[in-house]
Amino acid sequence: MTNLNLETITVTTDERGVATLTLNRPEKHNAMNGTLIAEVRQAADTLAADDSVRIVVFTGADCGSFCAGGDFNWFKSVAGASREVRKQGGLELANMLLALNTLPKPLIGRINGSAYGGGTGMISVCDYSIGVNSARFGLTEVRLGLVAATISPYVVARIGVPNARAVMLSGALFDAEKGGQMGLLNEVVAPEDLDARVEAMVADHLQAAPGAVAETKKLISYVSTHGVQENIEYTATCIADAWETDEGATGIAAFLGKTLPPWRSGK
Repeated sequence: MTNLNLETITVTTDERGVATLTLNRPEKHNAMNGTLIAEVRQAADTLAADDSVRIVVFTGADCGSFCAGGDFNWFKSVAGASREVRKQGGLELANMLLALNTLPKPLIGRINGSAYGGGTGMISVCDYSIGVNSARFGLTEVRLGLVAATISPYVVARIGVPNARAVMLSGALFDAEKGGQMGLLNEVVAPEDLDARVEAMVADHLQAAPGAVAETKKLISYVSTHGVQENIEYTATCIADAWETDEGATGIAAFLGKTLPPWRSGK
């Protein structure tokens, strides 16, 4: 069972296989620096490889922010760095986001506060995000003369091109209601309701077979980036393969026998 206690994050796992990955820099509003980026990627890789983990809840230490974007001192160090060092930093952030985006488990965002810049990017790689109605968001890079480059593939995929243009070109802040309308957040709730809604979503995801979930995440990624003819072959092969897995055989046998498969034990 995965439990990590690093410098900038914590990871704990309960007996159900529900891991909680927490950005843990409350004194900096959970802002990113090089260490946090490296540790989140390490955690994502560790959780991906741990078969006892079924779901990952992604949140921030309570401080009014989920993630305030880039840490001031980190920005200061990057400002004085060479082009190659800056590019390498961008690649490290990109690889961290990729590791979260391709995590073969449901990634549920418990968005307990505001998020800016890269913090908004991290919300964009969650499979389902629930945010508090007091939170504010922003892709503010243009106000610094920069571009939201590394996070853009995930943000644009999440909120769509028209919404991306509406918020990325001005860098203006927007509230949780707007975040919900754009699709950044799947649900907007009062702070006192956040944990109950996250738990309800966790309970729903615990009804799904872990291997089928991993394959479905790959399926969604593939069909959204390929054409009709490629998708016909891929999806036909995918369902044929699914019937031949242990999960598929077990699930169908349980269905025909009017029982529950083991991953739904007690439900």
